[in-house]
Amino acid sequence: MADQHVAELNIARLKHDIDDPRIADFVNNLDRVNAAAERSDGFIWRLELDATATDVVVMNDPHIIANMSVWRDIDSLERFVFQTIHKRIYARKSEWFDAMDKMHFVMWPVPAGHEPDLNEALARLEMLNTQGASDEAFGWDYAKSSGLWRTELCDSSAA
Repeated sequence: MADQHVAELNIARLKHDIDDPRIADFVNNLDRVNAAAERSDGFIWRLELDATATDVVVMNDPHIIANMSVWRDIDSLERFVFQTIHKRIYARKSEWFDAMDKMHFVMWPVPAGHEPDLNEALARLEMLNTQGASDEAFGWDYAKSSGLWRTELCDSSAA
């Protein structure tokens, strides 16, 4: 599968403005999380318009922020999400983000070397939300090789 990678989009709606002190711990850790991603085995690319991509307006809502990246494979992405500093920040998401009423995370295959744009990613998310998981748009539960997410989500829900 050297000719295929996996892209991911994760959107979240901030409870407060990005410069609000109640969001400061999240904002202050973005560089650390992004640096950990970039050092991770399997990382290929991430969306960068400024240092954190927090200036991207998604769905005409200034409180929705997007994270988009490309990884060698699902296992590499999963290790980053659940076995690095990202896990500690992710565990605190309810402090900073509203619960979303639809799926807000999607993965999909991309040709090696392809850097998706936000419109492509949002179309994949919409596909997941309207048609369900498929080889073209899916979440952790659809990915056959992933399993860390089950353990980690169960552990974090017990906390």
